[in-house]
Amino acid sequence: MLRIKKLDIFIAKQFGLLFIATFFICQFVLMMQFLWRYIDDLIGKGLTMDVLAQFFWYMALMLMPQAFPLAILLSSLITYGNLGESSELTAIKAAGISLLQSMRSLIVIVILVAGVSIYFQEKIGPDANKNLAQLLISMKQKSPELEIPEGVFYDGIPGTNLYVQRKDLTTGKLYNMMIYRQTGSYEDQAIILADSGMLQSTAEKKHLLLTLWSGEWFENMKQQDLGGTAEVPYRRETFAYKQVLLDFDGEFNLADASAISGNAKAKSSKQILHDLDSIRQGNDSVGRQFYREARAYVMPLPQLSHEDSIRIAVVTDQHRVPDFDSLFTSLGGDEHREVTKNAARQAQMMVNDLQMKADMAKFNFRQERMHEIELIGKFTLALSCIIFFFIGAPLGAIIRKGGLGVPVIISVLVFIVYYIFENSGMRMARDDNWTVWFGKGISTFVLAPLAIFFTYKANNDSTVFNIDAYRLLLHRMLGLRQKRNIAGKEVVIEDPDYVADSQQLVSINEEIDAYGRAHHLLRWPNPLKVFFRPGDDRQIIDISERLETVIDDLSNTRDKQVLHLLNQYPVLATHAHTRPFRQRWLNALTGIILPVGIFFYIRMLRFRFRLYKDLKTIEKTSNAIVDTIKNNVIKKQRDNALNDNNETSL
Repeated sequence: MLRIKKLDIFIAKQFGLLFIATFFICQFVLMMQFLWRYIDDLIGKGLTMDVLAQFFWYMALMLMPQAFPLAILLSSLITYGNLGESSELTAIKAAGISLLQSMRSLIVIVILVAGVSIYFQEKIGPDANKNLAQLLISMKQKSPELEIPEGVFYDGIPGTNLYVQRKDLTTGKLYNMMIYRQTGSYEDQAIILADSGMLQSTAEKKHLLLTLWSGEWFENMKQQDLGGTAEVPYRRETFAYKQVLLDFDGEFNLADASAISGNAKAKSSKQILHDLDSIRQGNDSVGRQFYREARAYVMPLPQLSHEDSIRIAVVTDQHRVPDFDSLFTSLGGDEHREVTKNAARQAQMMVNDLQMKADMAKFNFRQERMHEIELIGKFTLALSCIIFFFIGAPLGAIIRKGGLGVPVIISVLVFIVYYIFENSGMRMARDDNWTVWFGKGISTFVLAPLAIFFTYKANNDSTVFNIDAYRLLLHRMLGLRQKRNIAGKEVVIEDPDYVADSQQLVSINEEIDAYGRAHHLLRWPNPLKVFFRPGDDRQIIDISERLETVIDDLSNTRDKQVLHLLNQYPVLATHAHTRPFRQRWLNALTGIILPVGIFFYIRMLRFRFRLYKDLKTIEKTSNAIVDTIKNNVIKKQRDNALNDNNETSL
């Protein structure tokens, strides 16, 4: 039977308070990010407070499931960071309670939050998305004089297309304007060109007043009884100043929701599954129909004379398949041009038809993928709550830093990684570059191993952020090493045995000479011996150990020249020049994987060349130290003899 312990209540209380606070912080950040995208649709539109309140309310409901994972990540980081910083986590582990056992109550809470996320996305999210989209469309349709873009035609005003080359945001004037008005048929159209103008709403918000300067007005006149002529009369007017009143209801009215009813974000999982079946059946039927029509394309022959038709029939009857090249060359000049013109026209019609069908098929399949993306996203977003918890809690236990400093930085970094993979995967899946399940699941595939790794390391008290350990590993991988730093000692208990050390250095040099003659370090070794045969270079290991003993003894000297020479000794790598790893199975595996084996083989050659240079340096340095010791001994003997002579003379 599961019992609720005081520790579970204590940790759950700390996590709960932090989760509520961080949730509102994350919700505020996400709302500000979303608001910044649509700030132009809100400013200067004269929207009432109830409309703005609806906008913020639906936006908050829509973004609430996205705020859950980030709030869980930040609150779990701070919770376990505070426990580690105050040594409470150490006391918990000292009592025999593991990290995973201390997480029991929080795991239950996080699973409940994930369930709430699914509920929001199923029951509340679709309506919030639909209402928010409806509000955004309605906002864009209000006060169109603020929405007119530069360099493109704007059709937000009923019955009018407006083109503006440039607009001045300070004065509100529009420059190089072109207006197309169509109130009825082709016979009742007008084209207005103006150097500049202004577009303003009237006081009752029922019309738009278009003020124009320096322009021309071209207008088709309604056709009356013109004796059957097909030409439509028009009038032309040149003006210096003109005002045009356009019908437009500037009051805020909700747009028709039927235009956004097909949006996948406005549907629950049950509705998406139901609509997906219909969309797939429709796409299959449309695709089969397009395929049949594409195969049915036949280039029709031109209208020919009776004699040419008989000749084509004879050729067709004799050869079963007509020889179009022969038929084409047998035609006359006018027929030749007519056939060429018809063929080019029909080919262009086919190309246009196929392009239109391709665009339609692309749109239909995009709709199918968007429904699949939204369906999978409902569950991956809830699953990210659990993954973020198993990233945040172990990281908090590892870094042992509470507050809003380090946890916020780490949370932002983790969320940026998640955001990049999530959005990139969604775009690639939407554009049919990746499969939908892979595009929507790539963020989970990346972060789930991180959650398992951090949880394992934190539960076993392993060091993850030990900079020295990573620096040492990097040095070993790249073959880097630190120089010796032997300094003179202020207190020397026992002076070095210079005679014995000199003899050892001479013996080491002799052994190095023998090693160099026996081992050709500048030659490329046999790869089979490198990867598939065990064995260490015991001679180099012995040389390194003996040299380190001599260096340790000579480090007690007071002679600055000897200390300077000792720091010139390199630190020998005793294994890297023979094989990549010490484990036999790992060497064999590296040799089998050819690209990896080539890398480590080249790395081993580099270590062999470095060992060759190190041995030369050791010989040179040892000779210098031996000479220095001999000179010091001779000088000391001379000084002693001089002192003896002085005492004798006295």
